[in-house]
Amino acid sequence: MTLHITETVRVSPAADSDSVLNTANSLTIPLTFFDLPWLVFHPVTRVFFYKLTESTHEHFHSIILPKLKLSLSLVLRNYLPLTGHITWNTNEAKPSILVTPNDAVLVTIAESEADFSHLSGYGQRPVSKLHALLPKLPVTDDSATAFSIQITLFPNQGFSIGVTAHHAVLDGKTSSTFIKTWAHICKQQLENMPENLIPSYDRSVIKDPTGLDEKMIEMVRSLKEDKTNVVLSLTPFPAKKLGDDVVLATLVLSRDDIETLRERVKNESPSLHLSTFVIAYAYAWTCFVKARGGNGERSVSFLFVGDFRERLDPKLPASYFGNCMFPVGCYNRKAAEFTEEKGFVTAAEILNDLVKGLSSRKIETIADSFIEGFGFKSWSTQFGTVAGSTRLGVYEADFGWGRPVKVDIVSIDQGKAISMAERRDESGGLEIGMCLKKSEMDMVVSFFKNGLKS
Repeated sequence: MTLHITETVRVSPAADSDSVLNTANSLTIPLTFFDLPWLVFHPVTRVFFYKLTESTHEHFHSIILPKLKLSLSLVLRNYLPLTGHITWNTNEAKPSILVTPNDAVLVTIAESEADFSHLSGYGQRPVSKLHALLPKLPVTDDSATAFSIQITLFPNQGFSIGVTAHHAVLDGKTSSTFIKTWAHICKQQLENMPENLIPSYDRSVIKDPTGLDEKMIEMVRSLKEDKTNVVLSLTPFPAKKLGDDVVLATLVLSRDDIETLRERVKNESPSLHLSTFVIAYAYAWTCFVKARGGNGERSVSFLFVGDFRERLDPKLPASYFGNCMFPVGCYNRKAAEFTEEKGFVTAAEILNDLVKGLSSRKIETIADSFIEGFGFKSWSTQFGTVAGSTRLGVYEADFGWGRPVKVDIVSIDQGKAISMAERRDESGGLEIGMCLKKSEMDMVVSFFKNGLKS
């Protein structure tokens, strides 16, 4: 896919007399033990597609792009960490996000003649073509950029907004809230952000009485096999090389599909109260394992992370900026448990128990939970994780030209993950993104569709 980079600009926060930054100081936000596990993982990448047939060169460059830049500058006044970078001062016990007065978000402006309808569709698309719509995130041994954006025009078809975010800076909830806030400012042409949308950076609400920071740093050192340097290199793990046959596709479960699957489980386990998340993940996981085939004795594992903001004592504000997720998983199971006739029911029962148990998890065990999950990921023959959530409301991001026609989390290509989002055009339905080799994707799609008919 031919892509033309037309401009690269630095968008700085708009001037604000109340800003915590001035020409003489900087802002430092320490990472917490919720942030540290993601320090050297690959960034999270997402593409928002907006269909707009009147997006001519002139209209895009004279109307759309100036509005996007201005509103971004305005919203960054309250999202200063996105302009900064992660650094680790040798005098400090752990890394921090550092923001200086001259920092900005790097925005790449591009143009593509590719088929917008195909790229923004639900069918199989080469993941390499989606990567072209995403900006790079510069990282060195001692500095990691927090956030970058790429806006790509598809003349007379629409445009896309690709975002690349360092996972140690923000989680999916914070990232989605930022995008929706930016969109709100742009659409309503607001000068100031509504009070209820202003993020909270108060790290004093995260208590660490048992040395979780140190445990997390040691875990990251072990994963990187870097136990000699006082300050850990911030460069991420090597990216997985992807062939031309790797595709991303989005599968859909309607509200009726979910109810049908729910009844299938309740026929076997009548007492269960099954969430949509449990139903969808269990069904996708079993299709995933069946498609891989192979020896039924092989080891498989899966996990998910739960938002812990409301589970802490005291609770974090809903506007808390950063990561606040707790991992729970099911490890070292036999593939045959999920490929046999009752495989879907088995997966749903396991997931239901994990979700119920999340509220009783003690924060002191979070380091051990991450260590356990990352450990099994390294040697399980198949490992599943979930990116995104049906609760993030990604399709609410309307910049003034309508809601996105599609949203894709592209970074699932690096982690054997699936993505989840609410269904764009149906309340109660959801979308499941997968990234696999085409041959395996064909098998997954077949199991997925045929399983709904039985």
